[in-house]
Amino acid sequence: MSNSRVKLVLPKGSLEQATIDLFRRAGWNITVNPRSYFPAVDDDEIEMARLRAQEISRYVEAGTFDAGLTGKDWILENRSDVLVLDDLVYSKVSQNPARWVLAVDADSEFQVPEDLEGKRIVTELTSVTKRFFEERGINVEVEFSWGSTEAKVREGVADAIVDVTETGSTLRANGLRIIDYVLTTNTQFIANRQAYKEPFKKEKIDQILLLLQAALEARKMVGLKMNVPQSRVDAVVELLPSLNAPTVAGLYKTDWFSVESVVSEEVVRSLIPRLMKAGATGIIEYSLNKVL
Repeated sequence: MSNSRVKLVLPKGSLEQATIDLFRRAGWNITVNPRSYFPAVDDDEIEMARLRAQEISRYVEAGTFDAGLTGKDWILENRSDVLVLDDLVYSKVSQNPARWVLAVDADSEFQVPEDLEGKRIVTELTSVTKRFFEERGINVEVEFSWGSTEAKVREGVADAIVDVTETGSTLRANGLRIIDYVLTTNTQFIANRQAYKEPFKKEKIDQILLLLQAALEARKMVGLKMNVPQSRVDAVVELLPSLNAPTVAGLYKTDWFSVESVVSEEVVRSLIPRLMKAGATGIIEYSLNKVL
């Protein structure tokens, strides 16, 4: 592998667009050709590829790629010896963590995993599922599912499934009921151990991770800017939560001040009316790309 570039692999599928959006906020513009596995990126020090998340950790471990983003579930499934640098939670589907669950027919008599002794389980996550039952001393038959896993209980192919869900709505729509949780997963930023020892690659990988983290942090925050008369500055500043302290600057040839702060998006709805009552005017709310 050339030392002049970091070979970075991104996940195809449900997280692909969210990943591209995250990189854009972090400062990289990625262009994907649906017919190609190799996206273009506006950084000569990065060479990108995209693969199914299920495969990524194996290729990063083997050194085909220097770093990548994939699920914790697939790292555990493949038992990959990679360096996990950080968790990156950025799914747009819901605010719930993705979980692999053990589910059965809603009308079945199965209530706990032990009730499945001697039964057949289908899943894409076969290794993790086998370990789940082995640790509990439950003998089951675990088979790989090539897709449409949710339908296989109703079709009579399996007695239970282990599948990933964020909201559980798809399982319920297919007449399934969750009886246990196998694994909570999220996206992780991983690196090849040998590549991370090379100074150039380590520095570049750390730069990418730092800016991705900053972009994720910015999604929770907004900027607020407002004008405040001198007599009301203290009252307004007292209302403002801030990373450090608000910026206060005098307006040219007036006794008014410009007050600027970064605040959690969760509080803005209730904060702005209070700021106006305290004397702030011309309030501007703006989105942020990165917070460092």
